[in-house]
Amino acid sequence: MNRLGASIVLALVVALSLGGCSQVKEEGKDKAPAPVRDEQVVEKRVLDASSEIRDAIGLEGKARPWNAFPVKCSGYPSEENVVNMNHTWTFSGVSDESLEEAMGRLRKALPAGGWKIVKDGPDRSQSKAPQIVANSGDGQVSADIRLFLEPPGAERSSSITIFVVSKCFRDGAAGDAADAS
Repeated sequence: MNRLGASIVLALVVALSLGGCSQVKEEGKDKAPAPVRDEQVVEKRVLDASSEIRDAIGLEGKARPWNAFPVKCSGYPSEENVVNMNHTWTFSGVSDESLEEAMGRLRKALPAGGWKIVKDGPDRSQSKAPQIVANSGDGQVSADIRLFLEPPGAERSSSITIFVVSKCFRDGAAGDAADAS
């Protein structure tokens, strides 16, 4: 599987783990309904969070963003159309040392910007890639940031992959606006 395919799989796994079931109480128990929010407002919030992270990286290189996209949240009846907004992108084109320094800057800049780091250590992959998981101060967005260092002479360049996801919501513009809180 190439890096793009791996990034897509990573994005879906992270989407489900960060936003999918976090709002569901226990299986079979009552669960709080997903809040009604305007999808465009949520998309803007996710993209703004990505921009904050990009600024904190503090390097000139290649940023390869994807468009933000909604993903269905698990644990809700399908007719409720509950989704979270996702934005994944990669940053590359600089030395491994610069990428490692950027991860160090993120460890300082995220908390200074109101984010709470909830994980800082190796991920669960075979490569044990350095990973930072952080939640925004308002609790509406989470970020999963991973450093992928490639061996010298590899086809791919080393990179940081950034995955930003919102909490689950129902789109208020879809006709549920009367339920909005």
